[in-house]
Amino acid sequence: MYQKPMLKEGSLKDQVIVVTGGGSGLGKAMTTYFLELGAHVVITSRNMEKLEKTKLELEGKTGGTVLAVQCDVRNYTEVEAVLQATLDKFGKVDGLLNNAAGNFISPTERLSANAFDTVIDIVLKGSKNCTLAFGKHWINIKQPKSTILNIVTTYAWTGSAYVVPSATAKAGVLAMTRSLAVEWAKYGIRSNAIAPGPFPTEGAWDRLLPGNLRDKFDMKKKVPVGRVGEHQELANLAAYLMSDFSAYINGEVITIDGGEWLKGAGEFNMLEDVPKEMWDMLEAMIRSKKK
Repeated sequence: MYQKPMLKEGSLKDQVIVVTGGGSGLGKAMTTYFLELGAHVVITSRNMEKLEKTKLELEGKTGGTVLAVQCDVRNYTEVEAVLQATLDKFGKVDGLLNNAAGNFISPTERLSANAFDTVIDIVLKGSKNCTLAFGKHWINIKQPKSTILNIVTTYAWTGSAYVVPSATAKAGVLAMTRSLAVEWAKYGIRSNAIAPGPFPTEGAWDRLLPGNLRDKFDMKKKVPVGRVGEHQELANLAAYLMSDFSAYINGEVITIDGGEWLKGAGEFNMLEDVPKEMWDMLEAMIRSKKK
């Protein structure tokens, strides 16, 4: 049920979408669905070998067209090269998905300045580089409509201990999303974001929760619906926000986490662990005081 595609066939027909970090994980899942809906997709990452492997796999699976371009999003010149390669291949670009990210769990005082900068540069500077390059292009050629979609996180607005560089960077991306939604709407550019909860991927989760930590910190227990997300669910949402079906959605961040961050935010949510018998006792105590 959770792995079923949502949109009708051809919903992204002939659209050209660039996906940073599209060679693996959630980026690959979203790229796959874009292709299945008829889009042409450009995938980027620093690892060209992985990109080429993904390109061949997805073209074989979907029958779509994938262009793989090596790019370090921290370098504006390389981002401009991705834009030019896209235009050379397809003649246009309709959508940008800023998905490339870096993160690791650590007490902040253990981080070097360079380690902190690495995450900030990939997530915030990288998203800025791509957004600026593509946005300038769309504005210059007076393209009637285009879409920027950013992948953020629920702790972009709450903050989170032990992932401070990521929280800092994602908060910046979220602010950029909302700001440009207003400023660039007059150019036909929509800007939205998705804040995913737990969607396990081998690469990211192995780095975040190495060894047996994944078993000790069971993410399913943190999510009110009792499970983690399926990649297709995220791909469904991303495709909808890239499509014309969402033409009136602009400046929005959509959370897809099964209620996880709300459970963590509520001051008394830990009372979920109180057994029924204790609630009976508490109720009896309250009633006796009222009398």
